[in-house]
Amino acid sequence: MCGIIGIVGRNNVHVNQLIYDGLTVLQHRGQDAAGIMTDFDGQFRLRKSKGLVSDIFYTRHMRRLQGHIGIGHVRYPTAGSSSRSEAQPFYVNSPYGLGLAHNGNLTNASELQIQLTDNHHRHMNTTSDSELLLNMLAVELASHSSNLSIEGAPHLDIESVFGAVSNLHKRVKGSYACVSINFGLRSVGIP
Repeated sequence: MCGIIGIVGRNNVHVNQLIYDGLTVLQHRGQDAAGIMTDFDGQFRLRKSKGLVSDIFYTRHMRRLQGHIGIGHVRYPTAGSSSRSEAQPFYVNSPYGLGLAHNGNLTNASELQIQLTDNHHRHMNTTSDSELLLNMLAVELASHSSNLSIEGAPHLDIESVFGAVSNLHKRVKGSYACVSINFGLRSVGIP
């Protein structure tokens, strides 16, 4: 059991305090570890560690976690170990930079591990099925990414994202919920 939250701020509102408050309310869903990831000017800002929300995030961390988009996670270990490295959100740099916070269990995790290692040459840093889900999403997004560009940078369009998620659901077995943040998907013209 874990708790996840994702927030997109409007009118240049930083979401770090909203995510912190949300994780505090979700603390009953997981007391092993917590983490917050934000997107600030095209860079991930991440703080995660073992312990309660109130023990992990100090003023200096909250100042650094500025951003208008963010995700958060509180963890109760159901798969993997109970170590600092298993705290979420997780991230990968390809494609585009992708972060994910996950709650649930993947029943075909060992099969996914083999696919990711043998077919897609991806290295896992933990024993968490959340990291497997993140990497499977990254593989699907890479295969669906568009050659469209915004200001010279490649990006994902909505159809590519929905196609990738649809294929992900076909490959992953189990029950899960997740929130994700991706640099390749940009909102253009949305106030």
